[in-house]
Amino acid sequence: MSRKGRVESFNFEQGHLVAGKYRIISKLGSGWEGEVYLTKELETGIERTAKFFYPQRNIKNASAVTYAKKLHNVRQSPVIIQYHNREKTQYRDATVTCLISEYVEGEILQDFINRHPRRRLETFEALHVLHALVSGLHSIHQLGEYHGDLHAGNIFISQKGLFFDVKFFDLFDWKESKKENQRKDICDLMRIFYDSLGGSVTYKHQRSEIKYIVSGLRKELILGKFPNTGVLKYHLESFAWDN
Repeated sequence: MSRKGRVESFNFEQGHLVAGKYRIISKLGSGWEGEVYLTKELETGIERTAKFFYPQRNIKNASAVTYAKKLHNVRQSPVIIQYHNREKTQYRDATVTCLISEYVEGEILQDFINRHPRRRLETFEALHVLHALVSGLHSIHQLGEYHGDLHAGNIFISQKGLFFDVKFFDLFDWKESKKENQRKDICDLMRIFYDSLGGSVTYKHQRSEIKYIVSGLRKELILGKFPNTGVLKYHLESFAWDN
């Protein structure tokens, strides 16, 4: 709904035309800044991802420009969706900015988890997913950046044999210490891992090795053991299971 330039939701329908160039296929997700859609480029027939910014969250295009620059800064990371260009479109009485990026195959991580029995992953599968996420995040942190808003609703995942490919989207810039936000990323990943295993319902029954990693979701304990993604990645690749 739009009121005096304020947009609470777009909910574009299938077939909606954007900037005369892209046709909406489906909605992929939403967040604080706006909504993300799968579109098809009319001229080429290529599928693209389009992120539409709520005008009240994108004053003078500041959020869109910051997001585009952040995607550019981490373009060398294999888990980042590649940015293409910016477009503008009208939504009722508001001018809306959208950023066009590549579209990748897969499904939202939360949907992947929900498809499993009791909406949770088995231990080894959850560890494989965590390792894929940590490895991807490590590539971002090595470039001196951070994600800033990691959760199971803004990660694409696809399974390839024993492994998982992941793509992160909806990066956020907090205008604060990059080091502190990298540490927050690690804690956010731990929350994803904890929830993927069933959260509080199953946590007390988890093995000690899992509890050591999750650390009861206590920030000081998590970061005391894993001060950066490199340490966490090494631990996942080398820890021993107790008999």
